[in-house]
Amino acid sequence: MSTTASGGLRPPEETVRHTTDSGVSWITLDRPEAMNAVTWEQRERIIALLDAASADPAVRAVVITATGKGFCAGADLRGGAAAGERVAGDVARTIRLGAQRLVAAVLDCEKPVVAAVNGTAAGIGAHLALACDLVLAAESARFIEVFVRRGLVPDGGGAYLLPRLVGPQRAKELMFFGDAVAAADAERLGLVNRVVPDAELPALAREWAERLAAGPTRSLALAKQLVNASLDTDRTTAFAAEAAAQEINMTTRDAQEGVASFVERRTPKYRGL
Repeated sequence: MSTTASGGLRPPEETVRHTTDSGVSWITLDRPEAMNAVTWEQRERIIALLDAASADPAVRAVVITATGKGFCAGADLRGGAAAGERVAGDVARTIRLGAQRLVAAVLDCEKPVVAAVNGTAAGIGAHLALACDLVLAAESARFIEVFVRRGLVPDGGGAYLLPRLVGPQRAKELMFFGDAVAAADAERLGLVNRVVPDAELPALAREWAERLAAGPTRSLALAKQLVNASLDTDRTTAFAAEAAAQEINMTTRDAQEGVASFVERRTPKYRGL
């Protein structure tokens, strides 16, 4: 847990704030004094909130953002268990149950997830942002593959995410040198969708999230699944998955509403069902 000015411990409910508004689940990292480096407790709360968003029909989009000058400076290891003698498998198990679970929770969330990157996103913090379906960045934001600076191998799915976003050679450049990538360069490389002045980021995040929340929720979920799986499969399998997704989606009320609104020449009213 995070420590307060008086020395007390702040529960994860305070350091990962959550609200739901207009069908949007807002997940806000709130440890600006630590550049929003995530502890074990915070990570578990984020995963739980993403899982809850998938299961809650009232939630139709998710935004992950943060307070202060940092989006997320990576993992905060100071709150972990005391160091002791490691046995074979300990590190792999820690990564699998920790950073990889966090990134997988974003990728597997059944609602579209928007990252509103307000500042530095480093290490697992960068991967948390890049795993999101859409990434908005403030002009002051930076993305850093910080692992090489510590003699570490990237974790949290970095070697999976980055080549799919920028190609293998650019991914290696980012990982081998660990240089900070400014928001404008991140947009040019294809790491983010849009860069805006810092003061405009919250409004744009809300605008995009509410547009998503007003959309056909199940068709968005199925489209997300198809795109996420497309780079890991062959054409025959991808086409079969597409046909199956179409079959499933056509049973939803939103798909029927979309077709009916087209025939009747009116604006569709999607309910997320």
